[in-house]
Amino acid sequence: MSQLQEKFSGTEEPPSHLALDQERLESYLRANLDGYEAPLSVRKFKGGQSNPTYLITAGDRSFVLRRKPPGKLVPTAHAIDREFRVVGAAHKAGFPVPKPYLYCKDESIIGSEFYIVEYLAGRVFWDPTMPGVSPADRATIYDQANTWLAKIHAADPVALGLADFGKGEGYAARNLKRWSDQYRAAELVPIPDMHWLMEALAERAPNDGPVRLLHGDYGLYNLIIHPEEPRVIAILDWEMATLGDPYVDFTHHLRPWWLPEDPTGETPTLAGHDLADLGVPTMQAYWDAYLKRMGLSELPHPEFYLSYAQFRYAAMVQGILKRIADGTAANKRTTHTQERVFQAAANARRALERR
Repeated sequence: MSQLQEKFSGTEEPPSHLALDQERLESYLRANLDGYEAPLSVRKFKGGQSNPTYLITAGDRSFVLRRKPPGKLVPTAHAIDREFRVVGAAHKAGFPVPKPYLYCKDESIIGSEFYIVEYLAGRVFWDPTMPGVSPADRATIYDQANTWLAKIHAADPVALGLADFGKGEGYAARNLKRWSDQYRAAELVPIPDMHWLMEALAERAPNDGPVRLLHGDYGLYNLIIHPEEPRVIAILDWEMATLGDPYVDFTHHLRPWWLPEDPTGETPTLAGHDLADLGVPTMQAYWDAYLKRMGLSELPHPEFYLSYAQFRYAAMVQGILKRIADGTAANKRTTHTQERVFQAAANARRALERR
């Protein structure tokens, strides 16, 4: 097992600041969750940095509980009511997502809003090289990931019942402003490239992208793969889902290819690996497969989208570092460092300046 897999796989006893009041939770579930049976046990999943997520065992059944983290939060973040809604819409439309059971807005139960969905046993790959998987299965899993992302982006938001799920048009510029504001709120040390990018990207933000459902953080680490087959059985973590420009979502998803090589082995990157030997497609091959599934001959404004993906990643990492500094992080296990934000910002600037 690689360092990444070992660090983020499995469950643990919830730390004190994320412990649940099991008596109040059990009382609530007994009254509101169909088929609930005691006894109740709670474990926290190790993976994830935003909304704390727990494995709930009730009798011989298992569920997943996802909550807002405690403490002071960044405005507009951790909107799990929206996440529960989009999971319900995706499940109804036949996308591979866990079956939603209930949403609770009463913060007195466990100290924050939460929702419960079904638990699906399978494999989650934090390491994009997928150690222990055959080259043929790796190729199929990457193709499955590409297929489902294209299907999400091709779906009609109106048909999904999500016509009002976001403002849609002008998403790239609006999302850039949001992440710029969140970066400023989370900045711990000055990073000149980030401030340059906030201005330069704003000048280049396209307004002509189609309006589609976006996952927001689509990656192997948010997919459950069948325990034995190379098949996606669930797409997780829809916290940042909204309506907007799908190409922002797609280039963010390309992260394993554009993240730089890390000699420590703690960065989820494909850089420095023999992709052909692994059975993993090149970024260009993966890019082309997505375009074909979307019925496109090329991606418009590729420099902007690739640069913005790396800028947004830098802003996300900065947010995690700020939550850790403030003591509100859902998971203190992180491979992120302040140096990574500097590095991502420099790479984003190079991508945007490429002509």
